[in-house]
Amino acid sequence: MAKNGSDELMSIGIDIGKDFFHLVGFDLDGRLVLRRKIKRLALVTTFEDLPRCVVGMEACMSAHFVSQTLRELGFEPRIILAIYVKPFNKGQKNDYNAAEAIAEAALRPNLKTVSEKAQEQLDLQALHRVRSRLVSRRTATMNQIRAFLLERGITVRKSVATLRNSLDAILNNRSDELSLRMRKLILGLQQDWVWLDKRIDMTTAEIKDLSTSDDSCRRLMTIPGIGPLISTAVVAAIGKGEAYDRGRDFPAWLGLVPRQNSTGGRTILGRITKRGSKYLRTLFVQAAQVIMMRPQNWHKFSFGPWLEAAATRMQHNKLGVALANKLARIAWSVLRAGTDFNRRGQEILVAI
Repeated sequence: MAKNGSDELMSIGIDIGKDFFHLVGFDLDGRLVLRRKIKRLALVTTFEDLPRCVVGMEACMSAHFVSQTLRELGFEPRIILAIYVKPFNKGQKNDYNAAEAIAEAALRPNLKTVSEKAQEQLDLQALHRVRSRLVSRRTATMNQIRAFLLERGITVRKSVATLRNSLDAILNNRSDELSLRMRKLILGLQQDWVWLDKRIDMTTAEIKDLSTSDDSCRRLMTIPGIGPLISTAVVAAIGKGEAYDRGRDFPAWLGLVPRQNSTGGRTILGRITKRGSKYLRTLFVQAAQVIMMRPQNWHKFSFGPWLEAAATRMQHNKLGVALANKLARIAWSVLRAGTDFNRRGQEILVAI
């Protein structure tokens, strides 16, 4: 077995690590001819000496950077979801076995791969991740304030506005129930809350500015229920949707389709799969719930008759998921067609 490569490599699998990469390669006969551990900084110098072939890697941190680097060198990189690599794993879990499984998975012609993201998409994705983290921290801060007040017998209605408006009055007028140390702690948490509000507003404003300057985002925002957050998140995740052959493939990737457990010719459907991006799936479900809150507007949309009929036979939450699925299909259609959503003439695109 050659340790330094082969003149006839068919595929290479890379197990990407923080400081080291593990490489495993197969020749045209499917024999393992490359097995090497390299430093991250030696990526370019190592692959410059290797014959051009298919290079597979799992979708993870820095996978898009590695893919872009190898594509510039003339290789054919393929980013594969970890769930699709798992069936090819053999033996115990280690870096070389993982790289070997990736190399084998990269050669499967029918295996769906992850589209390589451009730098603009990665920047937009980073903005959404920062905003999501800030919102999560703000929620944790508010919950901690409520918990401290509740331990002193002070309850506040379950509303962000109520807590914000009544917190100053509680700190000033309920000093007999709150110790001096506890008042200082809550005041510090209140300052954290104000700072987080400012950071979230700044990040949201930046996302809105980007949504107005991007053509794809502007087209997506013509769809009912979709605004700057969802439009930019969709563009950051799938670009123009080239990775999907049909409209139903996008909501399937989001996990908005029923889980199947069918056998013997019987179709058995369960709860939704919840695969793919949880963040984007949540945004689509929230958009659907906003539309469902205003039934007087349903007749304005091309999917209005379907929504009115579905509302009579579906439970509320199930209807929300079904509508989120339809919105995701419409979003894919708008991106692929490169046109605005026609509220009365989009049925052909939706059916794709």
